[in-house]
Amino acid sequence: MSLGGADARVEVLAQTLLRAWDRNECVPLPSAAPGGIDTATAYAVGERLRELRLARGERPLGWKIGFTNRGIWARYGVYQPMWAPVWGSTTELLDGKVCTLALAGLNQPRLEPEIVFGLARAPRAGMSLEQLRGCVQWVAHGFEVVHTHYEGWRFTAPDTAADFALHGRLRVGPRVPVTDWPTLAADLAALEVELSCDGVVKERGRGAIVLDGPLHALQAMVEAMAVTTPHWSIAAGDVVTTGTITDAWPLAPGQRWQTKLSDQRLSGLTLHTEP
Repeated sequence: MSLGGADARVEVLAQTLLRAWDRNECVPLPSAAPGGIDTATAYAVGERLRELRLARGERPLGWKIGFTNRGIWARYGVYQPMWAPVWGSTTELLDGKVCTLALAGLNQPRLEPEIVFGLARAPRAGMSLEQLRGCVQWVAHGFEVVHTHYEGWRFTAPDTAADFALHGRLRVGPRVPVTDWPTLAADLAALEVELSCDGVVKERGRGAIVLDGPLHALQAMVEAMAVTTPHWSIAAGDVVTTGTITDAWPLAPGQRWQTKLSDQRLSGLTLHTEP
């Protein structure tokens, strides 16, 4: 049986984007094609990509939510969050505070300092922040490396949702249990992050820029997934990264990126890009 028009378009877009991932190349914007692309189609492409990656043996490890930082919405022309799976092949839970990153396989990569959660229990829509905190096993500072298969970082929100939600790599620093952290939501909202490259401070950010705070961003993701992608859900054991606290900064070979955090319970990280 042949695919219907909508299904056929989803398949073509998914195969095109997966090939772009594998070949590290750019593709035309789906939004620029006749008929464009809407949010429902974008997440249908995302689901097909998930199926294709599972079929070739990749293992899902959790989720990322992007464009939670309201301060960069106008810069990229995207005014709403989007989300997608992260994978065992793209994610590393670090043993320490230093890591090395190969840029091979990344298209126009950029670095984002984020807050990452590990879930002990599955969250559900309608939970309060305190109830959501009860689902979290640990919190960590991490680096997400985002990249895009669209030239020049120019796209619409549905374009980004289809393009793996721009996820490239995730490096997660030392994990801190949250059992005895009752003020987690407020403390993460107040968290200050300083990002530097080769000893030069590039930007400072505050956790509240991420949809009022990282735990708030997790709450927003749970609510939005229940409405827009109800076939996707966050499960116990998942890792969730909540969006960048600064702008996303372009990466080049041979750099040393570092973060300093205002809350001493969380560790700053150092990332070296391979020459």
